[in-house]
Amino acid sequence: MSLSSVRRVAVIGAGPAGAIAVDALAQEKMFDLIRVFERREGPGGCWIGDSKKPAPLSNFSSLADRSADPALSIPDRLPAQTPPSGQPRFVESSVYPYLETNVHDLPMQFSQEPIPDERSPASISLHGPDTPFRHWHVMRRYVKGLLDRNGYGDLVSYNTTVENVEKIGDEWKVTLRKSGSTSDYWWAEYFDAVVVASGHYWVPYIPAIEGLEAFEKLRPGSVLHSKHFRGRDGFKGKRVVVVGASVSAADIAVDLAHGKTASLPVHAITIGHAANGYFGDEAFNHPSIQRHPSIARVEGRTVHLADGKSIPNVDNIIFGTGYSWTLPFLPQVEIRNNRVPNLYQHVVWQQDPTLLFVGAVGAGLTFKIFEWQAVLAARLLAGRATLPPVEEMARWEADRIQARGDGVKFTLVFPDFEDYFDEVRKLAGEGEKGAGRRLPKFQREWFRAFMDGHDLRKSMWKRLNAQAGAERGEGEGGGAKAKL
Repeated sequence: MSLSSVRRVAVIGAGPAGAIAVDALAQEKMFDLIRVFERREGPGGCWIGDSKKPAPLSNFSSLADRSADPALSIPDRLPAQTPPSGQPRFVESSVYPYLETNVHDLPMQFSQEPIPDERSPASISLHGPDTPFRHWHVMRRYVKGLLDRNGYGDLVSYNTTVENVEKIGDEWKVTLRKSGSTSDYWWAEYFDAVVVASGHYWVPYIPAIEGLEAFEKLRPGSVLHSKHFRGRDGFKGKRVVVVGASVSAADIAVDLAHGKTASLPVHAITIGHAANGYFGDEAFNHPSIQRHPSIARVEGRTVHLADGKSIPNVDNIIFGTGYSWTLPFLPQVEIRNNRVPNLYQHVVWQQDPTLLFVGAVGAGLTFKIFEWQAVLAARLLAGRATLPPVEEMARWEADRIQARGDGVKFTLVFPDFEDYFDEVRKLAGEGEKGAGRRLPKFQREWFRAFMDGHDLRKSMWKRLNAQAGAERGEGEGGGAKAKL
C-alpha cells in the first residue's frame, strides 16, 4: 500500500506517546479514521495510579529470561467471548502517592503545551520555590488534557488490549480484547497503518538468583520490583535489600533510609554495578545505606553476597533493575537484546513503513522526542514526507550498531539530542499549509535545563546525606558502616 493512500490509522496506547501521536495525526487532516486502544481505564500511561495493591510476583525464571509476557491464545472465530484471562499482563502502575518527576519540566514538556505550573509543597521543600519537578497527578492531568481537547477522547477505546496485529494483504488486522468482570469480549478491526505507542516500562526485569522464588513463596509479596513500590510506610521496621544502581533503586533506598521507616541500615546492591549516567551514585552515600556487591543466592531469609558475606533476617528484596521490552501483539517484529531492531530513526519499521513506533527510545527529553517522532509518523502516513531508500535506512542502523552496540545503548539519544531532533524534523518537513503540527528548531536550553535538573537531584541527595551524617555525628555520610 502507498503511504499516500492511508486513511485508517490505529494507535496503540493512550500515554504521553499515544496522546501526542493522536494530535499529530489529527492535525494532518488526512485520515478518515483514527482509533486509539488503551488497556488501562483511562489516559496517562505510566502516570496512572492504582487503587489496588499489586499482585505478588511469580514465575521468576520468565522474568529473568524476559519471556514473562507471552501472547494469549486468540479464539478461532471473532467476535467471541471467553472466560477472563488469568495470565499476568503487568498493567499495574509504577507510581506511589508522593512520586514526582525527576526531569526538568522545560525539556520534558511538548513544544506547544507547557506542563502546568503546579509545584507540590514537598518538591518546594527539597528544591526551592522554582522547583522544575511535578507531582505525578499533574502529569496524568497533562496527558489527559491532550486527549480531552478537540474531541480526541472520543477516539479512544479504554480497557481494551491489543492482542494481535498482523498484515493481511494491504490491511492490518488488529485483534482486540475488552476485559469484563465475568468474560472477555474479542473482536477485530482493520486499518491501513498502525502506530505503536505502548511504551516499554511495563514488564519488570528481575535477574536470575538462586533461591529467590523460594524466598517469595515463604512470604508472598516479599519480593518486589520498583514498579510495585507504593511508598515507605509499607516497610516500617523491615530489613530491606534494594537491588540496582540506577535511579529507581536510588530513590527507594534514600526514601527508606532518610524516612527512617525501614530497619536501618538499608542494604543496597550497588558494588560492581554501573551508576546511572545522568544521576550518578550520590544517593547511595547516605549514612543509613550500606552498599554491597551482587547477590550470590538466597537461603531462607538470608541473602548471601558475592564477597562471601551475608545479610540475615531479610524481610523484603526490592529490585530496581529495569524492564523488558515486550511486543506480544506483534509476533512478526523481533525483540533483540531488549530493543526493537529494524526501526529507522527509532520510528519506521523498515520492512513495512505503515507500521511505526513512537517512544522506542531510552530516557532523555522523552516527551519532546515523542512529539518529533509522532509528527514524522503522521507526515509519512499523510504522504507529506518521504523516506530514504531501504538500503540507506539499513545502513543508518548498521552504523549506529557499530557506534553504540546492538543493545539498550542503541536506543539512547543522549548526548546527540540536537542532531537527532534536527534529522527527524528534516525528514518530517514543514507539511502542508494549514495542516499538520509544526516542529520548532531544537533549542539548546532544553538540553541545558535537562542537565540542570539532574544536578538539582544530585545536590538534594548530597544535602540529605550531609544532614543525616551530621545527625549521626559522621560528617557527610559515605555509606553506612553499621555491622550486621
